[in-house]
Amino acid sequence: MTAPGSTIEDTTFAWIAEERRDLAVLLEGLSSDQLVMPSLCARWTVHDVFAHLLMPLVTPTATFVRRFVSSGFDFDKANLKLTANVAQRSDAEIATGLREHAADRFTPPGMGATAPLTDALVHGMDIRYPLGLDHRAAPERVRACLEFLTGSNTKGFVPKALLTGVSLHADDLDWEWGSGPQASGPGHSLLMVITGRPAGLNGLTGDGTDLLRTRLT
Repeated sequence: MTAPGSTIEDTTFAWIAEERRDLAVLLEGLSSDQLVMPSLCARWTVHDVFAHLLMPLVTPTATFVRRFVSSGFDFDKANLKLTANVAQRSDAEIATGLREHAADRFTPPGMGATAPLTDALVHGMDIRYPLGLDHRAAPERVRACLEFLTGSNTKGFVPKALLTGVSLHADDLDWEWGSGPQASGPGHSLLMVITGRPAGLNGLTGDGTDLLRTRLT
């Protein structure tokens, strides 16, 4: 719910700040063995995902542009290199950075506040899922991210053609989308699947789930 006198954008950035602070607390509570475990993100350990979440908050625009150009205008390559730079920081430094920059209003070019909120929620699951840590984000935050991910401006978040001809239903939220064979389950499982994480399929049922599984695996 939006507080009196604030906008939806203000509320979303407040949610993002809370998620970043929660992630800082999570980071400080993990063991060295947990931090070097593979995350759900290919090529990244749990530590690396924390570094990725901090990266856009501490990387000057000029540095990002130079790296983007030197990577052949390939965002994924630039992202990997920039994240590797931040990953050289200690866990304590990354946790401190997430707190210090929790209220930063960074958004990817051409996208609104729901993009970094989605990044925080999904990467939080990339960290927690392989560690066996259960965490459910607030329903209104999950719903906002689902609306964003099924919108028209999701480049870099949703694999191309993944959702074509599939309907989605969150059985723990008042939310559904699409037409065709249905995939139904908790909102957090849908978030994982929509953003290309096969691990989220374990929480879904319905004929649409088989179609999504084929496309993801």
